[in-house]
Amino acid sequence: RERVARDPNAKTIYLLTTEDFLKLAGNIETWPEGSRSESGWINFTLSSAVGWTGSERLARARIFEVQGGLRLLVGRDVDELTNLKRVIETAINWGMGITLALALLGGFLMSRSTTRRIEIINNTSRRIMNGHLSLRIPTRGTEDDFDQLAENLNQMLDRIVYLMEGIRHVSDSIAHDLRTPLTRLRNQLENTLMSVDNDEAREQAGRAVAEADQLLATFNALLRIARLETKGNSSDMKQVALDELVSDACELYEALSEDKDQMFEQSLEAGVIIEGDRDLLFQMISNLIDNAIKYTPEHGTIGVAVRKEGEEAVFEVRDSGIGIPDDEKDQVFQRFYRVGKSRSLPGNGLGLSLVSAVAEIHQSRIVLSDTYPEEVPPGLTVAVRMPAFTGIRKRIRATQAEQAAGSADSDISASAHTGRA
Repeated sequence: RERVARDPNAKTIYLLTTEDFLKLAGNIETWPEGSRSESGWINFTLSSAVGWTGSERLARARIFEVQGGLRLLVGRDVDELTNLKRVIETAINWGMGITLALALLGGFLMSRSTTRRIEIINNTSRRIMNGHLSLRIPTRGTEDDFDQLAENLNQMLDRIVYLMEGIRHVSDSIAHDLRTPLTRLRNQLENTLMSVDNDEAREQAGRAVAEADQLLATFNALLRIARLETKGNSSDMKQVALDELVSDACELYEALSEDKDQMFEQSLEAGVIIEGDRDLLFQMISNLIDNAIKYTPEHGTIGVAVRKEGEEAVFEVRDSGIGIPDDEKDQVFQRFYRVGKSRSLPGNGLGLSLVSAVAEIHQSRIVLSDTYPEEVPPGLTVAVRMPAFTGIRKRIRATQAEQAAGSADSDISASAHTGRA
């Protein structure tokens, strides 16, 4: 009774009964229904069924047996605890949800940042592979793993470029330094050829002049390739009608093809315009046609075509010659490389290197394939795919030029204003 009196809000439940569950004292009237045979801890509802006058609430109690067979029920109103538990569970769920959302957002941002850094490295690497050897992978100055990787790759590129420049400088210097004495030697041999009366000596001098011409042609080709590779691009880029340029080259080489009784076919689509250096393009086209005639036997077939495919202009030369094995198609653009079957024919192995250098300046790609894959010899088809000139590109360049001019005018005006101030 004292404890009941000390707890006027009835947060604690007390009930003392006889062995027959008749109330002796407490703040509820009857024993909870269904728990008379139980012992230990029980859960029940405080309601009118147990004589509870307030709103229904949850309670948890323990049953004790005391002396004299009396039964004691001591419990606690757990409704507030249940509500508190529910609030805590809700807060935990919300907290876990927010944490998960923040984790996903943070992971997405980190992944995006990582992907962006990798994309920058890939894009720069692709541009370097396309010939822009002066480019380097940018760093952020954060000294993280990506910065260290970029610095290592940049140092590796610097070393590669240094070694390449060294090799190129040596070969170019040799070619340049030897060209002058070779020219003198060739002129002296030619003078000898014109002055001697002995037929045998004249024949030997003629062969020596031919060999000197071959050496001079090799050195000149080396120097041309070196100039093209160091130039990077040409300042003489103009609109060129590819079909007309190829037609001029065909007219020049058609007679050479007739000397070998070769069939010389032309399929030139009109109106195919590209942007390029006319002289360099003519040299590239001439080299490819000359190679086709040279490596195709008598009574063979030479085909020259120009066409437009989507955004590309295609120049194609096909022949029925000895062809190039598949495992050597990627190597023929190296300097001095010659296919095994062609080593007995005159040449220096620099023609396709020159073609590759010109194509690179014009942002073109060269595709080699067999003309007759199922036959022997398979022949060779060389397709040079170049960006076709369109009015859209012209308008874009004009807009960029106008913007650059406007920016320059603004800078000049700002400078003049500053000077007056």
